[in-house]
Amino acid sequence: MKYSKATNYALHTMVYLLLLPKDSSIGVHSLANLQKLSPTYLSKILGKLSKGGLIDSSPGVSGGYRIAKNPEKISFLDVIQLIEGNANLFHCSIHYDERCLIENVMVTAEQQMADELANRFLIDVAREMEPKVTAVLQENSHCSD
Repeated sequence: MKYSKATNYALHTMVYLLLLPKDSSIGVHSLANLQKLSPTYLSKILGKLSKGGLIDSSPGVSGGYRIAKNPEKISFLDVIQLIEGNANLFHCSIHYDERCLIENVMVTAEQQMADELANRFLIDVAREMEPKVTAVLQENSHCSD
């Protein structure tokens, strides 16, 4: 199983946003610099997170991105589904008697993984990373993008 790079960057971006001081925001250029990404590429990811209601964006010199949803309720699955979609990872190409037993096993495994990801929250990871990331965020959050 492999998730796209966009999912990797979306999850990291969400952790950075969760660690911002309350009522502050950070611009796309600063977020892109933190991850060594193109701001254009990251903007596409931020657009999906924004449309999905996880983050807000505000324009202007003092604008930027911030968490829109209760931080305690943002699961890994929330982010992954916004970036990857909800389609099953496995699709059977050979059916016996109008069903595929292999697909049944794969779908069950995917559901177990989805259940685990739905019950794991990004805020828990953010709290573990906080000492390492907070100083970097404070340096970058004042930048206008």
